[in-house]
Amino acid sequence: KVRGMWTRITEMLTSLKKDKEILGSVLEGCVHQCILDGTGVVSSVPRLLVHRVESDKQKIFMSNLYEDGKLNFLAVIWLLNEALRMLRDELCQSELKELHRIENIVKLCHKALQDLNTDRLEREQQHYVSMRESISRKQEDWEMKWKTFLGQCPFNL
Repeated sequence: KVRGMWTRITEMLTSLKKDKEILGSVLEGCVHQCILDGTGVVSSVPRLLVHRVESDKQKIFMSNLYEDGKLNFLAVIWLLNEALRMLRDELCQSELKELHRIENIVKLCHKALQDLNTDRLEREQQHYVSMRESISRKQEDWEMKWKTFLGQCPFNL
């Protein structure tokens, strides 16, 4: 029983350890160290993104990244959204190029298939004509053999 109670107590102390650290930082006056105010943050915006934002005809949101020496998080979020839109547009363009390439491949394959079907039909026709000629020659040869053997064609009997 004592071991079980001791295990429960250590589990409880372990779970309260994080809460104890937070409470200790508040009591020591370290609470304001985790506040994000944007001071001391240096941000650089790629030229392509700057060009897109400056040339945007709608100009829905135009604000400085820094206001009173602090980072303007709303402007940063807006820039990140613009960057995501640019990535989406580039992806759509690359997918469109890929689609055109695939369409060209399909057209080439379709043309090759048509050419192969045309060749097959020509060869079948040639084979059919040569077989008909061969059959008619063999039939004539057969009739000649019967005429020489019987004196007349067996179909005339």
